[in-house]
Order: sequence, then C-alpha cells, then structure tokens
Amino acid sequence: MSATSSFDSSLASHRDTTQPLRCLVTGGAGFIGSHLCKGLLDQGHDVTVIDNLSTGRRINLPEHHPCLRFIQSDLAAALPALGKGELFDEIYHLAAAVGVKLIIADPINSIETNITQTSAILRFAHERGGIPILIASSSEVYGKSTKVPFSEEDDVHYGSTTVTRWSYAMSKAVDEYLALAYHQQHALPVAIARFFNTVGPGQVGDYGMVLPRFVQQALNSEPIEVYGDGSQSRCFCDVRDIAAALPVLLRTKSAHGRVFNLGGQTPITIQELAQRIIYNVGSSSIIKHIPYTQAYAPGFEDLAIRRPDTSRVRSEINFSQRIGLDQTIADVAAWITAGKGPGVAQWNVKWDVKMEAQR
Repeated sequence: MSATSSFDSSLASHRDTTQPLRCLVTGGAGFIGSHLCKGLLDQGHDVTVIDNLSTGRRINLPEHHPCLRFIQSDLAAALPALGKGELFDEIYHLAAAVGVKLIIADPINSIETNITQTSAILRFAHERGGIPILIASSSEVYGKSTKVPFSEEDDVHYGSTTVTRWSYAMSKAVDEYLALAYHQQHALPVAIARFFNTVGPGQVGDYGMVLPRFVQQALNSEPIEVYGDGSQSRCFCDVRDIAAALPVLLRTKSAHGRVFNLGGQTPITIQELAQRIIYNVGSSSIIKHIPYTQAYAPGFEDLAIRRPDTSRVRSEINFSQRIGLDQTIADVAAWITAGKGPGVAQWNVKWDVKMEAQR
C-alpha cells in the first residue's frame, strides 16, 4: 500500500485558502511538479500547468480533470500569450533543466533555461500585481562546501568555470538572487525552496537520479552501478512530503523573502542505499562500482556529504519527514513494475499531514 502525505489547508496564511485558488505551476508535468498539481487539484484548486515536456511527461497528470488546464509550451513563449485579464492567486515555478547527466550533456540549454525562465516568471508575477510565487532551487547551490550540515545562510564554494558540472549550481544561485531582488525592490511575495535528493514514485532515472535507477536495476536483477566508491552520503526525502510543504511555505507570510532547505535528515551512503534496495526488492543483483570518469567525464567532481539543516523550515511550518525510505523504495518499485505508464495520477496524494506556520 502506498504512503500518503498532506497538510492541513487551514493554516496561517496571507489569504483565505478555504476558497478555490487559481494556481499556475510551471514544470507541472515533471516529477515534483506533478505531485504538487495532484495535491492542489485534490484540494479543489484550479491549476494551470505550463510545461514543454522536455523532461516532464503529460501522463504524469490526470488526463481529464475539470480544474486542470495544460499548456505545452516553453515558458517564455506561453506567458505573453496569457491574457492580461487572466489572473492567478499563486505561482509555483518548478520548470528547470534538471539532472547532472542532462546538465553535462547540454550545458547551454540548461543554463539559459534556468535563468531566462526564472527571470520571465518573476517579471510576470510582478507585472500582474505581485502574485505570490515559490521558486524551486536546489542543494547544488551550496557547491563544494564541506560544512555539514548545509544551512541557508552558509557561504557557497564553486569549482572552476571550466568544470561544466558547476554551471547548474551557479544558474540556480542566479535564480535565487533574482527572486530575492524582486522581493527587496518590489515587495514581491517570494519563497525559495532548496530541494535535497527528492525521491518517490513517478521519478525516472534517465537524467542520473540514483534511487529509481538502482530500483530498476534491482528489479531486473542487473548489477547495480554505484559511481565512485559509494561512500558519498545523501539524505533522501519522499516527494509527497516535499510537495505537501510547498503551498504551506508560499501561503505563510513570514516565509516570503527567505530561503528554505527541504529534505530528509537521515544520511545514508550510496553503497548502503544499493544494499538496502537489493534487500527490500528481494533482488539477486550485485553491486558494481563505476569510476566517475566512466560515468560522466574526466574532471567530474562530486560531494562526499550532502546533508541539509532543516531547522528553519521545521520552525516556520512544522515540516517533518513522514514517509520513510523503505516505504519510498517499495512505492518506486511498485510504480516501475506497473510499467511507468499510470503516472502519479494513480497515487493517492491526499495531503493530511498537518503543517502550519509557527509565527
């Protein structure tokens, strides 16, 4: 049975969320975006999705829903086409180039996509009367920092500009600078969420995402390919916990103009993750170590430890990780076994976990 995660819609907010809201979700056909859209629809809100389907999948969203409108388009092209009289109550900007493999394979498009789309949607939110907007960022922003855990006000440390891998981190940092500048100069209600290793049903391993790739290999009884020596550690958090937190953050006034880490708190090495997946799936797979130079390219740099300090988001909205890693692995395995076809529309994403503003 799949896990569920949710929040109470009666929260301390900048608006009355007991009435249906008009929500714009960019990248809404993607992994995190589709879970967010499903939850918003379940709450009775009207949702408009803009997604060019470069990495998202239309099947991730309900095929027929009276409150869902889907626009397949690049964001910069779609926004001017929206009529001046068309209003939104809130915006969730999740459209981005994602995944280490994609960034390395197509750095120009990745950099331009991340920065130009964020600039366009922030300008749109400002010019339409200051629509509250959530900007999705990434733990990559911390770069090569060796401080553990990562806190939102920490200094960042990037590698050389000759190492393509760091272009994604820098592009997401520029996104944050832009968002905070709009808040400072125009009082735009902006909240920024830095995602840490978000996983769950609906995620594919095509762009380097480790957990679904491992689960797929385990289900096929293939060698599980661990890059490097496997000692690097991560904190995984289920997408259903993450998606449930986003509207709470955006609708909490004291969260505006601030950055929040969103992720799990329990570290696990990649080697241990592979072993755990083999055990949970009941697989006969062995673990095979692949040098980074073979997996990516010469000069690739990775972080030994990536762990978030989540005290800020816990204090602000009472966020906590409710779905354990074993349940996530089971649900990912069930989703893959089902053929990757039904998408998240088959999953019960009812948001009943209570999160609320603490101040």
